[in-house]
Amino acid sequence: MEAEAAAEAATALVLRDGVIILGVAMLFVTVFRRFGLGAVLGYLLAGALVGPHGLGLIDGEAESILHIADFGIVLLLFLVGLELHPSRLWRLKHDIFGLGLLQVTLSGLALAAIIYFVTGFSFASAVAIGLPLALSSTAQVLPSLRSDGSVNTPAGERAFSVLLFQDLSIVPLITIIAALSLAPPDPSTPPGWQLGLYTVGAVIGLVLAGRFFINPLFRAVGRVSERELFVVAGLFTVLASAAVMESLHLSTALGAFIAGVMLADSPYRHELEVDIEPFRSILLGLFFVAVGMMLDLGAVAKQPLFVVGMALALIATKTLILFGLARLFRMDNRRALKLGLLLSQGGEFAFVLFAAAQSARLISPEAASIFSAIVTLSMATTPFLMKFNAWFDRRGQLKPRNDLEGPEKSEETSAIVIGYGRFGQTVAQLLMAKGISLTLIDSKASQIELSGDFGMKVYYGDGTRLDLLRAAGAGEARALFFCVDGNTLTAKKMEPILEAFPQASIHVRAFDRRHLMTLDGVDLAGTYREVFESAVLMGREGLKGFSISEEEVERVESEFRRRDSERLQGQSKSGDLHDTEHLMFKPDRPLADEEPAEARAG
Repeated sequence: MEAEAAAEAATALVLRDGVIILGVAMLFVTVFRRFGLGAVLGYLLAGALVGPHGLGLIDGEAESILHIADFGIVLLLFLVGLELHPSRLWRLKHDIFGLGLLQVTLSGLALAAIIYFVTGFSFASAVAIGLPLALSSTAQVLPSLRSDGSVNTPAGERAFSVLLFQDLSIVPLITIIAALSLAPPDPSTPPGWQLGLYTVGAVIGLVLAGRFFINPLFRAVGRVSERELFVVAGLFTVLASAAVMESLHLSTALGAFIAGVMLADSPYRHELEVDIEPFRSILLGLFFVAVGMMLDLGAVAKQPLFVVGMALALIATKTLILFGLARLFRMDNRRALKLGLLLSQGGEFAFVLFAAAQSARLISPEAASIFSAIVTLSMATTPFLMKFNAWFDRRGQLKPRNDLEGPEKSEETSAIVIGYGRFGQTVAQLLMAKGISLTLIDSKASQIELSGDFGMKVYYGDGTRLDLLRAAGAGEARALFFCVDGNTLTAKKMEPILEAFPQASIHVRAFDRRHLMTLDGVDLAGTYREVFESAVLMGREGLKGFSISEEEVERVESEFRRRDSERLQGQSKSGDLHDTEHLMFKPDRPLADEEPAEARAG
C-alpha cells in the first residue's frame, strides 16, 4: 500500500511539474516570438522563473530533466546529418579541421588566459574552464540556421563546420581535463588514447552499419508503408547509434550525426525528417528550460559584476577571434562578423565539462555554478546579437557600398540582366547556355557576395537608373532583362528606358496580374508573370494524371491562355479585376468537350 501511495504521489508530482513547465514555457516562448527574440531566450527565462533559484515552483528537478532533454541535441544532430551527403561533408573538411581546430584552440587558450589573470585560479583550473567556454551552443545555433534556410549557404556551412569540430573536440577536452586531474583516476574510465581509438572504431562501425543494416532496414519498412513504423525505425536508429557511443564513453550526439549522414542519400530521408522533428523540438525546448532552472540566481547576485563582465569578455573574445579567422579564410567583413556573433555564446557541453572538472577537483562547486551562469547569460544574448547583425546588414544595404564594383567597370556585352535573384539566375543560365555575353546587376550586397561564392561576377547598383544603365553598356546591348522582385517596375519607370535604348528588346518580370495591368500599353518585348508558367505546367501534369489525352491537355491549355489573355486586356482597359469574369472556368462552367471531327465536317 505504501509503495502504491508513493507511486501515486510521484505521478501527481510529475503531472504537476509538467503542467507548470509546459505552461510557463508556452507563455514565455509566445511572448518572445511575438517580439522577434526567439524561442531559446523564452525557454531559458521560463526555466529560471520556475526553478529552485527562482520562484521555486519546480524544486530539484533540473538535472533529471536535463538528462532526458539531452536527447534533443542528439535528435538535432541526426536531422543535421540527414541534410549532409557524405560527399558534401568531405568538401567541408578544410573548414571542419582548419577553421574549427583554430577556433577551439585559440578561443580556449585566450579565455583560459583571461580567467588565469582575472581570477587568480591555478593554471590547470583556468584551462579546465577556458577550453569548455570555447565551445558554442549547437542546440541554439543550428535551429536558427535551419529555420532561415542559411545552413546550406557558404556562411552557414562555415558555422556548421565549426560546430561539428566543437562536438568532435569533446573527447580530447575530457582527456585534457583527466590529465590535469587532482583526483584519483577513475578505473572505469578509459585513458585518452583508448577513447581516441574507440572514436575511430565507432565511426567506422556506424558507417558500415548504415550501409549494410540501416539502409536495408528502411527499405523493408518502406514496403510495409506504415507511418508509425517509420517513427519507430527512426527513433531506433538514433537511440542505437547514441547507445553505442555512450557505451564507449563518447559523444552520443556524434553517433546520431553519423547515422544521419549515412541516411542522407536515402529515399526516405524526408519522411524521417518529418517524423523526428516534433520530438526534437519538444526535447530541445525542455533542454533550455532545464538550463534555465540550473541558473543559480543567488550566486549571480553575489557577484553580478563578475558574471556580467565575464559573459561580455566571453562574447567579445570569441567574436574577435572568429572574425579574424573568418577573414583569414577569405570571408568578407559582414559574413565574418555574423559568424563571430553567431558563435559567440558558450555552449551546452560546457556544463558537462564543468562537471568533469569539478569531479577532477580542478574547480569548486561554486566556481562551476558561477561559470554555468556565465554560459547561460551568454546564450541569452544571442537573439539580441542576431537582431543587431540583421539591423547592421539592413543599414549597410540602404547606404551605397563603396567596396563593391559598379557596372561601369563591366565589359561591353550583348545583354544586361538587372536583378540576380532566383528569377534572374534562371534567365541568365539560359542565355549563358548559348554563350551570350552578359552583364549582371543587383542592388543587394548580400546577393552579390553570395553569387561571388559561385564564381559569378555581379555588379552593384540600381539597374533602373538611366545613367547606370548607360555606364553598363545598355546603349549597345541587344536586350535588357528586368528581373527585379516586386511591382516597382511601373510604366512611368520603364518608358524613359525604352526611349533611351530603342535598339534593345526589353523584357520585364511582373509580380502578378495587377502589375501586368500597370504595364499595359508600354511597348515591351515581353512581360512575364513570375509564377504563371510554373502554375500552367503543374496544371498540365495534373490533367495527365487523370488519364486525359495529350491532345485534350493541349486544347485546355490553349483555351486557358486565350481566355486569360482576353481577360487581361479587358481588365487593363477598365482597371477592374472583375471585368470579363465570365471567361473564367468555374465548377459549374467547365470547358465544353470538343466535337468529333465528323460532326465538325458535317
